[in-house]
Amino acid sequence: MRKFFESLDEIKARLHGKTLVVFLDYDGTLTPIVATPDLAIISDDMRLVVEKLSKKIKVAIVSGRATDDVRSKVKIDGIFYAGSHGFEINDPLGEVKINEEAQAIRPVIDEVQQKLAEKVKDIKGALIENVKYTVSAHYRLVSDEDFPKFEQEVDGVLSQYPQLRKTSGKKVFEIRPKIDWHKGKAVDWILSIFEKEQKDILPVYLGDDTTDEDAFRALKEKGFGILVATAERETEAEYIVKNPQDVKEVLETFIQIT
Repeated sequence: MRKFFESLDEIKARLHGKTLVVFLDYDGTLTPIVATPDLAIISDDMRLVVEKLSKKIKVAIVSGRATDDVRSKVKIDGIFYAGSHGFEINDPLGEVKINEEAQAIRPVIDEVQQKLAEKVKDIKGALIENVKYTVSAHYRLVSDEDFPKFEQEVDGVLSQYPQLRKTSGKKVFEIRPKIDWHKGKAVDWILSIFEKEQKDILPVYLGDDTTDEDAFRALKEKGFGILVATAERETEAEYIVKNPQDVKEVLETFIQIT
């Protein structure tokens, strides 16, 4: 893995003769990681840069948040929004694509969210979030002492629902349908739309979490991923930047060279 800003000549060469398209995670990429999801607000400066980039090239936001939530926070028209890890996608005209299998299982998601909220209500700092087609069980504010009980309660509820699975993110367990769909599949689907309109596309994905690895993997032979992390780790991304401030500089670089 190479540092993005030390590899600019290489990146410019890769972009030569290509049409850049950019996919962006939200939490930890466009905003810093914060104590609770409601506090993750995109800065005016970051929004301005994303909007400016979207006037030049195709841009999509791909988030674990519900589509309506991330769209209401970013507030940029004319771009794709893929929420709930891609189970719901809004195109630039506002038309919505929903994974039919995920739609069918949504009542189960609601049920699981309610059960989990009840089970962990006495664990200080526990937060159970209904993300429309998934459930996020946040434990960032849960003490180390209480964490085993928190995970036990999550696993106990999940054991009642064989059609669901648990994945891990940054201080969060994601409860998702056992469906062959994820951020990588969403990126591929959106990319297929872009490819109908433009030739010689080079897609780039910026993300910080383990759930973004599916997207990095999807672009492996087509473009490249940029990991947002303070330290290197095993990843499918080719380049690394440290934080959202670096992400802003990456996007400013793309504005200059496209």
